[in-house]
Amino acid sequence: MNICGCLVLAMPERTAEVAAAISRVEGCEVHGHENGRVVVTVEDTADSQASEQIMALHQIPGVITVTLTYHHFEELDEAPTATPTA
Repeated sequence: MNICGCLVLAMPERTAEVAAAISRVEGCEVHGHENGRVVVTVEDTADSQASEQIMALHQIPGVITVTLTYHHFEELDEAPTATPTA
């Protein structure tokens, strides 16, 4: 599991447009936006890593910068282990 928290700085007049574009990116979720600031979480998907999605956010028209503010990574077991029953 790989989860990143980001603060996106956008041109204030394009904040709503940028937030809408971010919410269309798979693995990204907008948690709030106001006056050029957009709070976003980004998670790995089956097709791309969070780092790739963050780089893609830089390409959205109206985005000035994307700052990583939080990162959590942990290995998840691929398959649950069965517990023998008596």
